[in-house]
Amino acid sequence: MLNGEKSIERPLRWGMVGGGRTGQVGYKHRTGALRDNTAYKLVCGAFDLDVARGRDFGVNIGVDGERCYADYKELIAKEAQREDGVEVVSIATPNFTHFEITKACLEAGLHVICEKPLFFTVRECNEIAALAESKGLIVGVTYGFSGHPLLHQMAAMVKKGMLGDIRMVDIQYSHGFNAGDDVGAPDAVKWRTNPATSGPTFVLGDIGTHIYYMATLVCPELKIEKLLCDRQSFIKTRAPLEDNAYVLTHYEGGAVGRLWVSSVNAGNMGSQRFRFIGSKASVEWSDSHPDQLIYEVQGQPNMTMHHGMPYLEAESLNADRMGGLHTEGLGDSWANIYLWIAQAIDAKNRGDDAFLATHHYPGIKAGTEGVRWLENCVRSADAGSQWVNFE
Repeated sequence: MLNGEKSIERPLRWGMVGGGRTGQVGYKHRTGALRDNTAYKLVCGAFDLDVARGRDFGVNIGVDGERCYADYKELIAKEAQREDGVEVVSIATPNFTHFEITKACLEAGLHVICEKPLFFTVRECNEIAALAESKGLIVGVTYGFSGHPLLHQMAAMVKKGMLGDIRMVDIQYSHGFNAGDDVGAPDAVKWRTNPATSGPTFVLGDIGTHIYYMATLVCPELKIEKLLCDRQSFIKTRAPLEDNAYVLTHYEGGAVGRLWVSSVNAGNMGSQRFRFIGSKASVEWSDSHPDQLIYEVQGQPNMTMHHGMPYLEAESLNADRMGGLHTEGLGDSWANIYLWIAQAIDAKNRGDDAFLATHHYPGIKAGTEGVRWLENCVRSADAGSQWVNFE
């Protein structure tokens, strides 16, 4: 069980680009990074395009006003002049800025933690992966939902063969917050529905990459052979970007999958659902009940497992923060992700390749595979929802 004790020698000096007062995700990043005050210390930021508002915000969350910068370029330049300069930067800005900011940070010798989808193309991902490798730096990706303990319980059960051979993967992430038109919509919606700023997808990249990554976390041995993507723009002004999509998957070895993502599921406040079906048993988990895992063995009574209980696998208990009596939430999941990335950065700084070889965290490889999946989905949808070989 995690209890906030230090797992690295000292907190990493951490900064943010974006994530200010008007941002949707900045507080999630800070909740994650600062939950264990032994992992990160927020020392600087370029929080807002509005410089005065960004500085005012930074001061209000405890950052020295002199270290609240106008943009990422000023942050990099001025922090490089300090003996106590920033070491790792989180990027919580719109998709189209990720590549340039990540590249600039890496070239300056800074580790990076970036929002998803990581970049627009696999080519960009490969360029950044090579740069990070040459510099000896970590690139983490905030698949923030993937730190829930019971996801790791499912992964352990699959690995131990408790489900038998995996036959079906059925996952969804849907909500109704974009069911209406975009007239008067906030900037956080507008940039996500513009191909120039969002990239080639809306909901597939915004929420679909989360559950795609989480499915690969639970079933890492399943490799996609081909897929079919059917996407819709129910709000026509969003075309060619989708606000609803279905993806059918054929895996190598015969397993099949179905994924649904939507931001126009009217009336739905937001729900994720994962069901993995094997030849012996099935497991199901939803973030609506994050403390419960349904385990169904053919011919036996159904079992409801609870997080934090000693009958769970070590992989789950090692990610647990609250204990069996109290519900684990999204903030706990983000805290796990940030802690695991901090441990990877610490190991990289020390040259501990043995630790990195077995340590789990969402890094550049996970980010690249998410972009690869998006590229294949778009290729299928644009070809008239045709089956395409996964490339």
